[in-house]
Amino acid sequence: MSSFQSLKEIDKPFPTLPHRWTRSIEAGLSWHPALSRSKTVRTHSDFMTAQLSFIGFVRKNLWRRRLRTLLTLCGIGMAIGAFVGLVGFSNAFEQSWLRLYTSSGTDIAIIQQTFLNTSLPESATAKVTALPTVAQATPMIYNVMDLTPEVNALVYGWKADSYEFESLQLLSGRPFHDGQPEVMLGELLSGSLHKKTGDTLEIQGSPFKVVAIYHGGSALETGAVIMPLDQLQQLSSLQGKVSTIHVRLRPAPAGEAPDEYLKRAQAQIEAALPGLRAVPAAERAGNNQFVRLAHASAWGTSSIALLIGILGIANTMAMSVFERTREIGILRALGWKRGQIMILIQLEACVLGVGGGFLGIAVGWGALQLLAAMPQTAGIVSATFPLPLVAEAFGISILAGLIAGAIPAWRGAQLSPVEALRHD
Repeated sequence: MSSFQSLKEIDKPFPTLPHRWTRSIEAGLSWHPALSRSKTVRTHSDFMTAQLSFIGFVRKNLWRRRLRTLLTLCGIGMAIGAFVGLVGFSNAFEQSWLRLYTSSGTDIAIIQQTFLNTSLPESATAKVTALPTVAQATPMIYNVMDLTPEVNALVYGWKADSYEFESLQLLSGRPFHDGQPEVMLGELLSGSLHKKTGDTLEIQGSPFKVVAIYHGGSALETGAVIMPLDQLQQLSSLQGKVSTIHVRLRPAPAGEAPDEYLKRAQAQIEAALPGLRAVPAAERAGNNQFVRLAHASAWGTSSIALLIGILGIANTMAMSVFERTREIGILRALGWKRGQIMILIQLEACVLGVGGGFLGIAVGWGALQLLAAMPQTAGIVSATFPLPLVAEAFGISILAGLIAGAIPAWRGAQLSPVEALRHD
């Protein structure tokens, strides 16, 4: 090539940038001191101006693909909403078990050492009652049974002299008698079954007379059936066995802290009953199989929903990086470092996560309010919204955005300025 031809090539004007690119990078030019026309801007710290340019880019990049941004927000919002609703319900379910113990005055529950085997001999009750720290001990069975093809409920087996009756308020009828095919129905369950005092309820093919309708200390009692222990033992083929023994302790002696007294009582019970555990009521409320199943179901379902939401954000950011390849090349050519490109893309992903988090918290709050208003779950779910759950959901939404944006941000940062500018 001749010198004249080289000069002609150099003399060619640079191609004009399309308007959509110039608008996109316009907000970010102020970070570079050489391109700033304002002396005031040059006196600001590089971090502050870079932060402002990042915000401008994020706003413009998310706004110009409004439909995709909205769909992504809905996806992560539904995932966070599922988390808030399901985990909130499982936490409320645990609190209902705790109210079940506190309303009856139960201090300790005696169970098997293993989690799955909850059967223990009924005869152990006498050994527990003889201990000096124990005021009362009552054996019991609880199980979930189908009462009709549409309705299943918790069924408790108590003895007629159990102190658990102190937490109940009889609305009609009388307590049952041991050895008789009689049941007491919680007011919520009686309404679902359309049963009243004097009616007959069939359980697993055996007829039982409804002798009372009661209001319980918690929703787990109000929506349940209570029958004589020996009758439930026959239905469950657990003659001589019980699920647990509930213990009410004597008052702690003067000068001994309640926690220390509780530990001493636990040690006495476990020494008298080798192979069994004496668990404080508060710990038992969170560790029984029903609560664990509720927590596992809530977290399992929420995790699947969150994974789908994260994939939605990742897809949005990957498409955004692909569509803006040449724009990223221009920024790199202007002096943007790889770390700044990563921060920009991660910031966009975080904005999507945070926006979806706010939407999901609102959806979850609405779901819990609906459950609190329904008669079937009104006693379990509280209308109050726990702040720790809000903070947890908000933190998960931010983490979801960071995880989803990691790979697209790394890919965008690795783009070569020369190759990116050649991209169509």
